[in-house]
Amino acid sequence: SLCSLLCFCLGWYTVNSAYGDTIIMPCRLDVPQNLMFGKWKYEKPDGSPVFIAFRSSTKKSVQYDDVPEYKDRLSLSENYTLSISNARISDEKRFVCMLVTEDNVFEAPTIVKVFKQPSKPEIVSKALFLETEQLKKLGDCISEDSYPDGNITWYRNGKVLHPLEGAVVIIFKKEMDPVTQLYTMTSTLEYKTTKADIQMPFTCSVTYYGPSGQKTVHSEQAVFDIYYPTEQVTIQVLPPKTAIKEGDNITLKCLGNGNPPQRSFGQPEGIRSSNTYTLTDVRRNATGDYKCSLIDKKSMIASTAITVHYLDLSLNPSGEVTRQIGDALPVSCTISASRNATVVWMKDNIRLRSSPSFSSLHYQDAGNYVCETALQEVEGLKKRESLTLIVEGKPQIKMTKKTDPSGLSKTIICHVEGFPKPAIQWTITGSGSVINQTEESPYINGRYYSKIIISPEENVTLTCTAENQLERTVNSLNVSANENREKVNDQAKLIVGIVVGLLLAALVAGVVYWLYMKKSKTASKHVNKDLGNMEENKKLEENNHKTEA
Repeated sequence: SLCSLLCFCLGWYTVNSAYGDTIIMPCRLDVPQNLMFGKWKYEKPDGSPVFIAFRSSTKKSVQYDDVPEYKDRLSLSENYTLSISNARISDEKRFVCMLVTEDNVFEAPTIVKVFKQPSKPEIVSKALFLETEQLKKLGDCISEDSYPDGNITWYRNGKVLHPLEGAVVIIFKKEMDPVTQLYTMTSTLEYKTTKADIQMPFTCSVTYYGPSGQKTVHSEQAVFDIYYPTEQVTIQVLPPKTAIKEGDNITLKCLGNGNPPQRSFGQPEGIRSSNTYTLTDVRRNATGDYKCSLIDKKSMIASTAITVHYLDLSLNPSGEVTRQIGDALPVSCTISASRNATVVWMKDNIRLRSSPSFSSLHYQDAGNYVCETALQEVEGLKKRESLTLIVEGKPQIKMTKKTDPSGLSKTIICHVEGFPKPAIQWTITGSGSVINQTEESPYINGRYYSKIIISPEENVTLTCTAENQLERTVNSLNVSANENREKVNDQAKLIVGIVVGLLLAALVAGVVYWLYMKKSKTASKHVNKDLGNMEENKKLEENNHKTEA
C-alpha cells in the first residue's frame, strides 16, 4: 500500500497483521548495560504520547497502563517485545519502544498496519430477466467487512466490463462501519442486453490488500433470462411423425422464436387463439394447409401442410364362398390409397406369385385367400380382407384292376373325386354283401381311392358306390376267375385221391393179415392129432399163403 511504501522509504519499520491476529512488535534496540527500564507508547494523531506498558530492568516486573482499548490485550516480554492480541483496525498506529538509562533515552518506532480480507462478493438484487434494447439494472455486487476498502470489477463471460454510454453503467459506493471501521463495497451494474447474452455468465470480483499483498476474490456465476421479441413463427406437429394416417391424434403447436415464448396465436381466419390446435382421430378430409400468426402482429404467419394418409381395400367376393367344380369365379382386390400401395396375395399362409384367377374351378383351388395391402412409408397403415373358397362337386368314379404276377389275386381300385368327401362302399353283385376289408388313401384336393384285393373262384361283378351330400354315384367292374386256381384245384383232388387209395390198401392188408393169424392159431391145436396127415397141412399152408398173396 501507499503507506507501507512511504514507511519503507522513510526508514520506518512496519508490522503487517491480519485482523483478529496477534500483533508482535520487537523493540529493535540493543539493551544497554545500565538500563533502568523500558516503556512502550503510541502517538495520537496530534502527536501526543500515550504510554501503555512499563518493564523494570532491576525488579523484572511489568506494568500496563490503564488504557481501555488495550485492557487485557498487551504482553511485554523480557527482551521488550510487545504483543497485542486480537488485532483491530484502531491498532493502526505509530508505536515507539523506549529504553531509558540514567543519562539517555533510546527510541525505536514501529508502524502497525492491520488488514481485513473482505467477504466473498455476491451478486444480489438480480433482475428476473433482461430485455434486449433496454438499459436495465442487472444486479448489485456486494463485498463486506474489508480493510482497507477494495475495488469491485464486473465480468461478462470472463471478460471485464467497462463503462459504455447507454450500454454499461457501473455505480460504485463504499460504507464504513463506525464501530468496526470495516468497509462494505457495493457496485451496481446497469446493462443493455442482446441475444448474444443468452446463457452468458456474469460475475464480479473484489480486489483488496492483505498482509502479503494484493489479492482478488470472485463471485459465483449468474445467468439471466434474456427477453427478445419474436422474429419468426413456426408450426410444430406433435408427436413428431414421418407420416400421419387416419385414426392418429395430432397436435399442431404454434411457436415463435422470441422469449418469453408466445402464448397467444391465431389463424388468419381467427379459428383459434391459443398456441395449440389438437386433431383427434383424423380423417382424410383433414388434409390441407394450417396457419398461425401473432395476435399482435398478424403479418407474421407460419403455415404447414398436413397430409392424412389413408388406405382402403375392397375384396370381391369375400367371406365364405361356395362354387361348383368347373365354375368360373372372378376375384378382384381393389385398392384406394393416398400413395402407391403394395398388394400381396396369400393362400393358406403361403404367398402367391400373382393374383388368383379362376376360369374353371378345381378342387385344389379351394382354400383361404387373403389380400393384404400396405403403405410402406406410413408405419402401421395396412389392410387385409379374406376369401374362404369352397369348391363342391358330385362324386366321380373310375375303377381299375390289376392282377398279381403270381396270378393268385387281383387288386381292384375305386378312384373317387368330389366334395364334400364322398363315402365309398363296395358290394358284390348278386350276393349284395358289403366288402369291409378295404384300404383307403388320404383325401387330397377332392380325391382319394379305395382298394381291395380278391381271389375269385368264379366270375364276379364288383360295385363301387360313392355318395356325398350332392349325389350318389355307382360304378361296376367284372372280374373273371383265376385260371391258375382251377389247376391248383385239380392237383389237390389228385393228391386227395392218392392219399385215400393208400389208406384203403393199408386197411385191406390189415384185414387179411388178421384172418391169417386167426387161422394159424386154429391149425396149431390139431397138430398132434393129425401127424400122419402132413400133406394136407402143407396144402392148407400153401392155400393160406396164396390167399395172403
